[in-house]
Amino acid sequence: MRIVILFYIQMGNINNSKFQTRLPLFISLAIAGGIFIGATMFGAKGSVINIAKTSFKFRRILDYIDNYYVDSVNVDELEVHAIRVMLKKLDPHTIYISPEEVAAAREPLTGNFEGIGIEFDIIKDTLIVVAPISGGPSEKLGILSGDKIIKVDEEDIAGIGLTNNKVYKLLRGQKGSKVDVTILRKVNKKLLRFTITRDKIPTYSVDVSYMVDEITGYMRITRFSAKTYDEFKGALSKLKSKGLKRLIIDLRNNPGGYMEHSIKIADEFISGNKLIVYTDGKDPRYDTKYRANFTGLFETGPLIVLINEGSASASEIVAGALQDNDRALIIGRRSFGKGFVQIPFTFEDDSEIRLTISRYYTPSGRCIQKPIDDDYDFDLLNRYLHGEFYYADSIKFKDSTKFKTLKGRTVYGGGGIMPDIFVPRDTSYFSNYLSNLLNKNILTEYGLNYYDEHKQSLEKRGFDDFYTNFRITDKMLDEIVNMASKMDIPFNEEEFELSKSIIKNNLKTEIAKWVWQNEGAVPVRLEKDEIFQAALKHFKEAERISRQ
Repeated sequence: MRIVILFYIQMGNINNSKFQTRLPLFISLAIAGGIFIGATMFGAKGSVINIAKTSFKFRRILDYIDNYYVDSVNVDELEVHAIRVMLKKLDPHTIYISPEEVAAAREPLTGNFEGIGIEFDIIKDTLIVVAPISGGPSEKLGILSGDKIIKVDEEDIAGIGLTNNKVYKLLRGQKGSKVDVTILRKVNKKLLRFTITRDKIPTYSVDVSYMVDEITGYMRITRFSAKTYDEFKGALSKLKSKGLKRLIIDLRNNPGGYMEHSIKIADEFISGNKLIVYTDGKDPRYDTKYRANFTGLFETGPLIVLINEGSASASEIVAGALQDNDRALIIGRRSFGKGFVQIPFTFEDDSEIRLTISRYYTPSGRCIQKPIDDDYDFDLLNRYLHGEFYYADSIKFKDSTKFKTLKGRTVYGGGGIMPDIFVPRDTSYFSNYLSNLLNKNILTEYGLNYYDEHKQSLEKRGFDDFYTNFRITDKMLDEIVNMASKMDIPFNEEEFELSKSIIKNNLKTEIAKWVWQNEGAVPVRLEKDEIFQAALKHFKEAERISRQ
């Protein structure tokens, strides 16, 4: 590619048009568009000729527009628009990113930043919360995955041609500054309004690790960032020093990140020279097999990994490697199914094309990537509508997607990682009354007020005593009901009794969160977490799998 680019840079000296100075970009775009990714970069001469024709045509079109179009046109914006439209013909993960977006996109993986603390996506020109960042201000206020942000400071942002850069400008800002957001939540007919105080967004990826009992450890990994492996090793070493004999790794709602960190973490559990993951694409230079190559910190002992529909990419590499090598029992729900490998092609202005160049495969040969079709962006919604979150038998697998683990267990491909033990969403406690309490942040507000009034006594007693002995009293529940009534949430005794246990758990979680952040909130929340509770019951099977 470098030779071709230099050739066209020299050709650019013939004509002073500013578009000819952009020929390296045009040529790279042609490559990204699938015109010139072959078995080798310098393959057939016909491919080189086709690139030359395509880039020359593109340059001439821009020249014509700039010189002769009836109205003035911002050709830079037109160029970016053309790039993005072209890349939509490939796959949803091959994208063009402006210089500003590149810097912003790297921040969660490389260091702290200041803002409201959400991971988001833009689908059909609507800003959708993928997940609130653990420990950030949005999570503390109760903003949820799936929320649609339709207004920011009274400005309508839906349907205006949203870009990542515009979202960053709207929602990021100096610590302590405030921003109003209006949210459309699927289960609520009324719009919800939140005033969020921006803060320093923590980028710890191993945000919670603790001993559940004398021998059982728990660790949550929220993303795979530049510091994840070091954080993981530090947390695991501490757990081992406290008597760890069996371990739960929680990868739920982990969207992925750096592949190399997921491979290193998998290697900490897998012995010998076993395969962890491999990639396969058109260009053999990007076909790589990654194997275990060092003695890990926890290569023996019962291991359970928790996943759900929000576990993607690097999370699926870890889960798939441990499942296929019969090293861990996977519990939860089918993972997201993001198994494309992207690499960045960076241009002189620091913009990038992140181009899909191969697919991930688990050791047994399963492709992690789910099929791409017209409903790709709505896959999770369709799973919900088909009942997949509630019934294991709603998930249909073709015989062609059957694979075998190292020791002969049957596993399935076709997109995502299917857990060994499926755990449906628990809706037995759900009610409209509970939904209204959560949507209007009644429990969050009460927890903050309680913390303000009892801060010293709560901090003095310590978390262990709080976890074991603190109880939500009837008086506190009455105060919740009264607060809800003032917020136009009428009391419904039947629904209240149905949801009472989860209301009490959520309220205790909120109080713990304000005092001890996630290190306190997560252990309390897990008391009512159906997937975590299922994991505690299946360590014998996890041990059997790893020993058989």
